[in-house]
Amino acid sequence: MGCCTGRCTFIFLCTLQLLSALERQVFDFLGYQWAAIVANFLHIIVVILGLFGTIQYRPRYIVLYTIWTALWVTWNIFIICFYLEVGGLSKDSDLLTFNISEHHSWWSEHGPGCVSREVPLSGMKGTDSRSYISVMGCAIEYHYIEVMHSAVQIFLALLGFVYACYIISLFSEDADGFDVTARGFEPFPIYHVSNQPSNLLLKQSHLSS
Repeated sequence: MGCCTGRCTFIFLCTLQLLSALERQVFDFLGYQWAAIVANFLHIIVVILGLFGTIQYRPRYIVLYTIWTALWVTWNIFIICFYLEVGGLSKDSDLLTFNISEHHSWWSEHGPGCVSREVPLSGMKGTDSRSYISVMGCAIEYHYIEVMHSAVQIFLALLGFVYACYIISLFSEDADGFDVTARGFEPFPIYHVSNQPSNLLLKQSHLSS
């Protein structure tokens, strides 16, 4: 298969998925979003397996990629619902941090144009006792940035799923074509060779009689 085929397109899509997942993983680490960190890590591993399966002609790895893609799309739909507070979900909850920290999305304080103001905590002394009380001037609200990240992941995953199915069908056709070609180009089957001497003996006996 040449480099202009769906196989190379799928490799390109997997590369884009890896880059986007790594970018998302960095910002999820900065925000201590542990659930998202685990999901991103699994996604990176499966995409690498999909790349390996495409390059090394291993359809089982690509099948694993297609199964994970369905789960990945479901996860990102949940993230969109979480940040848009659909179905009783709240973006201010600690669901994505496994309730082990109070951190939220990194973009909530460091988004485009955001300015954070700090004041000492009431009732506590010391210069280290400080807390964010407001974030102002954000050009885009952080939950919309998270929604856009998930939307990009869904788009790339759906494209990857389509091309993965196409690659699996190509590998299956190549395997079937190889078997048919191997059988079709066998010019002298073994049973023809073994029967040929007996046919010659029969002809000679008829001539002699």
